[in-house]
Amino acid sequence: MKKLLTVFSLFLAFHNGNAQEVKLNDPLPVNTKIKKGVLKNGMTYYIYKTDVIKNVASYYIIQNVGSILENDDQQGLAHFLEHMAFNGTKNFPGKGVLNTLQKHGAVFGKDINAYTAFDETVYNMDNIPTNVDGLIDTSLLILHDWADGLLLTDAEIDAERGVIKEEWRTRQNGDMRLFKKSLPSMFNNTKYADRMPIGLMSVVDNFKYKALRDFYHDWYRTDLQAIAIVGDIDVAEIEQKIQKLFSTIPAIANPIKRTVIDIPDNKEMLYNLGIDNEVTTSNISFNINQPKSLKDETVADYKELAFSRMVSGMLSSRLKEIAQKPDAPFFSATCSYQSLARTENTFALMISPKPNKQDEAFKTALTELNRAVKFGFTQAEIDRTIAVYDNHYQTKISKVDQIPHYEIVNTIVKNYLENQAMTDVAKEYELFKSIFEKANTTDFHEFIKKLYTDNNRVLDVTGVEGDNNLTREHALNIIKSVENDATLTAYTDEFVGKTLISDVVIKPGKIVSEKHTKDIDATTFVLSNGVVVNYKFTAIEKNNVLFEAASFGGNSMLKDEDLPSAGFVSSLVRMSGLGDYNATDLAKVLAGKNANSIVGITDLEENISGTSTTKDIETMFQIMHLQFVKPRFDENSFQVLKNNLQNSLMQRKGDVAYKMEDSLTTTLYGTNNPKKRLFDEKFVKEVSLEKIKSIYLDRFSNPADFIFFITGDIPKETLKPLLEKYIASLPTTKNKENWKNNSVAWLKDNNKKEVLLPMEDPKATVRIAFKKPVKYSLKNTYLIKVLQDVLEMKLLETLREQEGGTYGASVYSSLTKRPQEQATFYVYFDCDPEKAEKLVSIVFQEINKIKNGEIDKEDLEKALTSNLKDVKEEKEYTSYELNVLYDYFVEGYNRNDAKNNVDIITAIKPIDVQKFTALLMKDAQSYELVFKPKK
Repeated sequence: MKKLLTVFSLFLAFHNGNAQEVKLNDPLPVNTKIKKGVLKNGMTYYIYKTDVIKNVASYYIIQNVGSILENDDQQGLAHFLEHMAFNGTKNFPGKGVLNTLQKHGAVFGKDINAYTAFDETVYNMDNIPTNVDGLIDTSLLILHDWADGLLLTDAEIDAERGVIKEEWRTRQNGDMRLFKKSLPSMFNNTKYADRMPIGLMSVVDNFKYKALRDFYHDWYRTDLQAIAIVGDIDVAEIEQKIQKLFSTIPAIANPIKRTVIDIPDNKEMLYNLGIDNEVTTSNISFNINQPKSLKDETVADYKELAFSRMVSGMLSSRLKEIAQKPDAPFFSATCSYQSLARTENTFALMISPKPNKQDEAFKTALTELNRAVKFGFTQAEIDRTIAVYDNHYQTKISKVDQIPHYEIVNTIVKNYLENQAMTDVAKEYELFKSIFEKANTTDFHEFIKKLYTDNNRVLDVTGVEGDNNLTREHALNIIKSVENDATLTAYTDEFVGKTLISDVVIKPGKIVSEKHTKDIDATTFVLSNGVVVNYKFTAIEKNNVLFEAASFGGNSMLKDEDLPSAGFVSSLVRMSGLGDYNATDLAKVLAGKNANSIVGITDLEENISGTSTTKDIETMFQIMHLQFVKPRFDENSFQVLKNNLQNSLMQRKGDVAYKMEDSLTTTLYGTNNPKKRLFDEKFVKEVSLEKIKSIYLDRFSNPADFIFFITGDIPKETLKPLLEKYIASLPTTKNKENWKNNSVAWLKDNNKKEVLLPMEDPKATVRIAFKKPVKYSLKNTYLIKVLQDVLEMKLLETLREQEGGTYGASVYSSLTKRPQEQATFYVYFDCDPEKAEKLVSIVFQEINKIKNGEIDKEDLEKALTSNLKDVKEEKEYTSYELNVLYDYFVEGYNRNDAKNNVDIITAIKPIDVQKFTALLMKDAQSYELVFKPKK
């Protein structure tokens, strides 16, 4: 039984007389839109045409090769090969692959990337233009070289050793160390336990060149390779090109057998306890492993997966209901059914216990699981779950032409590696109607009993030094006690079905004026209560509607002493539920509805934003209406929130990253700045239910002070009565407000500091930043972004490739308009503590080169092309139109006008970037903090 990516929902039609007869041994319906073939040399190919993003395609090569195939003295070579694919191929020597694609706007790390796992290595080139002459052929040639053309030169191998060592260093933390310690129990002491894809640094440092080349020859071969091309292409043309180009790769004679590692059954429960000084909160994972077949899938497999997900979902809902009570012994608990390894699934309970309550937390969660095993699920639970899946399924079908590339590719990857079916969504829908027409509570009860086996159990505990950690003996005693508890009773579902606004009196208002704005093809409605709504229809994403209401003010209007509470307004409102319903009942009311609306408060703004499908837009408006007129502030939810904040405090105690964050804050703002507080016991103590409530009621008291924006697949005539009912009915006042400038200055203009922190694995973390008052303009927003992109490319070349000193340096920038016009520029990276000083000097050298006009014209062209590509591609999403509305009516410019983006970008010259950099750096405030291990 395998995970089917296209199962986004299930549909139950108890009274559909047209439902087909279910034949469990039948194969699953195939998505014929995916063209699949196999070349004579054994290479598999997949092609899928979609214009979800016009004039681009994504190219993947799937290698059925991962770290599991390494010998003891090869640990890390599969991952090393992945890196080498970007360091010289037959037709693209050196950095030719990256240079070629970057010229067309692709960005390394975002559009060009790869990953290595236990069982596979997958390379990707995403959203590469298809309307550029020859670029399709070039992209296919890169795939060809990745399959059979890596140069693997001595010099490039040696240069990459340092990069990989720094990747290992960057990833090393308490969680990673605990994960590695859990592998023997997780995988029952099979080879998986000793094959972390990153490998051993002793191997990475010392392997002979021939060892890597031999591994490449042995395993990168046509019978273990598949290519996938997804996008706005001609399928027949691509297939012809594939057959011509890739058929020339010879099959390997007498190949080494590609074995698959099975995880053996275990009668006794496997157990692991992991403790790390940098991890100060506990977690418990109780898994029951299940075999997964690699045979062709049938309807029976499909049915099994559907039941598995529904059962896991219903049990998770019960656990969430418990977690929403202040006296719950855990902060959260959930149930899942997912893939563990190539031939193994796992049915799992994941629990985050409160301090010193591991035993109780495990017992409570396990009791809920056993309650379901002994008594099954209620009809109401099943009906709600089916409604949720039903809604998702119908949404999926309505958007079948809008499936993103990555989702299609994921389906292909699972088909190639695990023989998972690539199903037709519409036929899948009919199949599920047939399966669930006859399903009943007994079926679900029998199914969870089948999942809850006595064997193949694994318990992994993340413990805390000094706590009462859950031992194997205690866990076995709890399991025995719970399973033999004669007092256990069935779950009762006391919720009585009501609509969201059953007890709410709404007096509709009117639309008093309607004005069309030709520039952006938008309509502005003025309502009888003074609310202004800006609307634009777009079906660029079918069955998708977005909503936002924004008002200036935010935290800038609050007293300093209210700021701790202000930070958790959104969290408490979400946790409390809405109107007459707590969070548990609200989820039941909304079951089967694809609509949400959330509130937020930032430094300068309060807002409500929502999404929905076209059919559920009224539900989205109902939620928004209640958020204005009937918000809920639940005492129990507040206690849960406080418990969660205490847990966050515990997590921060050992976490090095949080210590760095606090050190940066105190360096820049001191220890007692009322607007830049440390997250500590005093801060948490000041978070108040009454303050949260008063802040919310103040910030959201007047809907007429908000500007409303609605866009998506909803006709104007459908929208208008909803506006009158749910927005024009809101009580308003004539009060208007704006934001205040409550920005906080740094204590010193220039801050240079070395901070020593205790850490298990030696690592330096470098944080550099500059800020300067700079006039806000659209041109300057693009100039700072281009500077960011150019510098990041140079640091990739120098810090990573030339020095082998870091896995990668991240460059971030911003240009703010409010509360003051200001440019900010950041450079972050991790490295060997011994190399930190040298690498920091290189960063400043590269910035100074740009400031002095030493700008690589090719890098600049890559950055400009990437920005132009982003401008083009963002138009394929509904969110773009929401931004068009906001920018036009709030910021005062037309995002659709080329003079506000494309023309600016194309006009940028090296001298513009030089002048901007010089302006930014002159008399800029700055900080340079280097965090190192305390010896």
